[in-house]
Amino acid sequence: MLAAVLDRNADKTAFDKALIVDDHPLFCDALSMTLKALSSVNTITTAACLQDALDRIASDGKPDLVILDLNLPDVNGLEGLLRLRNASDTPIIVVSSMADNRIVSSVIHAGAAGFVPKHSQRDVFREAIDAIAGGGRYIPAGYVLLEDSTAPDTDDAISRLSTLTNQQARILQLICAGKLNKQIAYDLSIAETTVKAHVTAIMRKLGVQSRTQAVLLASEASFANVLHDPGPSA
Repeated sequence: MLAAVLDRNADKTAFDKALIVDDHPLFCDALSMTLKALSSVNTITTAACLQDALDRIASDGKPDLVILDLNLPDVNGLEGLLRLRNASDTPIIVVSSMADNRIVSSVIHAGAAGFVPKHSQRDVFREAIDAIAGGGRYIPAGYVLLEDSTAPDTDDAISRLSTLTNQQARILQLICAGKLNKQIAYDLSIAETTVKAHVTAIMRKLGVQSRTQAVLLASEASFANVLHDPGPSA
C-alpha cells in the first residue's frame, strides 16, 4: 500500500529540468542520481557557485526545480537564496549540513519551498519533492517552523533584501566588501553613474540613509547571527 501511495505521488511530480547548485562534485553526482530515481526529472545541470547558477538560468531558461546549498564560495548567508528567488520563480529546496529550527525557519521565511538536511536518506528527498510538486512546502520530520520569529530584525532584513534586483544585490555585496563606486563600476563593467543610481535605489528599498546602514542591514541576514545566538531552545 505504501509503495502504491508513493508511486501515485511520484506521478504528480511535474519537474523535468533541475539545477543543482553546490560546489562539491561528489554530492552533485549523488543528488543527480537520487533525483532521477525519485522523480520525473530528466535533465539535470549543476553549478559550483551562485554566479554560475545565475548565468545558466539566463542562458538556458529557468529550471523546474533548484537544489541549493547555502555554503557557496561566492555568497554570504541567505544571499544565494534571495538572488535565485529574484532570478526565477522556480521552487528552491535548500540542502544544507547546517540544520536547526532557527536556520530552517529563516530559509523558509526567505522564500525556499523546502529544506532537507544534507545527509538525509532518499525517502526524505522523495517526501520533499512530492510535497513541493503538489504546491506545498517541506520541512523534515523533527523540525519546527518558528512562525513567531525569534529574530524579528533578521526577518525584516530578509524581507527588505528580497526586493533587490540581482544587479542591486551584486552591488550591495561589493559595498559590503568595502569597495567604492569606481571600483564597483570597474568590477561590473558598468558606468560609475549607473552604480550611483543603483546605490540610491538600494538605499531606498532597504529604507536606509547611508552605505554603512545598508551594510549593517545586510549583515542581519547573515547566518553568523543565527549560529552565534542560540536563542530559546525549541
